[in-house]
Amino acid sequence: MNALANGQEDFSYLTPLFKAAAAYREDDHFLSLPEVAEHSSLAKDDEPLGARGAAKFVRSSFEAGLMHVEAFAQLVTVAQHVDPQSPWTLLRGALENFATAAWLLAGQNREERRHRVLRLWAEDFRNRDQYERDTNHVPGPGGKSGAERREEVKQLAQTLGLPKLAKPEATRIIYEAAASAGLTPTPTQALWRVASGFAHGRFWSDLRASKIRSAVRLPDGGALVDFVVDDIRLEEMAEACRKLLEHTASQYTAASSAS
Repeated sequence: MNALANGQEDFSYLTPLFKAAAAYREDDHFLSLPEVAEHSSLAKDDEPLGARGAAKFVRSSFEAGLMHVEAFAQLVTVAQHVDPQSPWTLLRGALENFATAAWLLAGQNREERRHRVLRLWAEDFRNRDQYERDTNHVPGPGGKSGAERREEVKQLAQTLGLPKLAKPEATRIIYEAAASAGLTPTPTQALWRVASGFAHGRFWSDLRASKIRSAVRLPDGGALVDFVVDDIRLEEMAEACRKLLEHTASQYTAASSAS
């Protein structure tokens, strides 16, 4: 890692990402992406979808990404605590968030964009149904369960003549979103994989995206290894997040503005 003269680590390479996210922060809250103009391309995409439109999902994913970046920024600049796992876990969330938003906007045509967002809504309601079953949740009067809402989404897709709503895969979303943002897809996908390894406490991620600071031989013949963050890999991840953040904002602005 790059050490400053005062002995602290130099994480200035994270500044571009932190600044990109901070542009949406105002006092104690984040600014949302703008509302969709009535005659915009995105409004036309969402017109037959009602409450299941893409704009709502894009804005929610984008805001979640900003919050992940903000948490990481506070960890670095305020707490001044950077362990080998937490940065990757937070940036993994941010990458997924921004990639999801970018993917929703990047469909080649209106039909594909509608299909993508309904796939995500179907998965959202499937996950909600799983939680409701785990907690024995019963909807109140007039309410509907996650399973019932999912059936509504599937019926809407059928009415619009869209293909079956297959479960969206994170790796495919990231790959296609990266391509739309001008990133090289496979290396971006690899960054997500290694971040997932850290988030889940796997062993291989230390070997491929950490640096060894020290090692102590143990009496039993093993070794106690002190891993630290690999600045090069972490910078690549931060840069991918920044580009997807900025790409999403640009594409959303263009799609949501009046034509």
